[in-house]
Amino acid sequence: MTAIGLATHIQSLPAGSRIGIKALAQRFPEGEMRIASALRELEAHGYLARVKERLPSGRIVTRTVSYNKPMTPTAPPAEAEAPREPDPPPDPAPVGAPADLLLGLRASDPRLLLTERDVRRLAPGVTAWLARGVPPDVVRGALTNGLPEGAIRHPAALLAHRLTALLPPPLPDRRPVPPPDPLQTCDGCDRAFRAARPGRCRDCRPYAAA
Repeated sequence: MTAIGLATHIQSLPAGSRIGIKALAQRFPEGEMRIASALRELEAHGYLARVKERLPSGRIVTRTVSYNKPMTPTAPPAEAEAPREPDPPPDPAPVGAPADLLLGLRASDPRLLLTERDVRRLAPGVTAWLARGVPPDVVRGALTNGLPEGAIRHPAALLAHRLTALLPPPLPDRRPVPPPDPLQTCDGCDRAFRAARPGRCRDCRPYAAA
């Protein structure tokens, strides 16, 4: 019950809120030991993921990612043998530039080994970067530079956070400038001037009108 209550509370908080053990213990009557146990229970069932990240200042912090659906669902124990239904066909392997970029991250760091499911979930985030004019090498650097030391327990959660938190703004709408009017020769003084069609220059128009 403590784990369920904490999960509901965490899901109601805005992004960036402090949900450490001490911060939660100051808000709820349960002690730090019960809250720590409940957080471990949520993490074990895939509702929480804790990743370490190095800040630009060099300090290492732990970020907690909360999910409203478990990342690693566990099947309930079977009490009786049920008739088996035919297995659905496997999903096709992810393809395209975003998938290739994600699958190639393990070449930069073996700790970033992703499953096909992870690649499908993260590919839209990479697509958003590429759609904003970011070269693939820059996207790869944003995902692999400054990784925390030691083991990375949840590489997909870490990459999902970076794809969202570091997403650059879209490029400004730069509409093409129309080309200048062609050069024309004035019918009155033979001077060259720019206009959409032949005729007289600005100085000769008043005399022609008179």
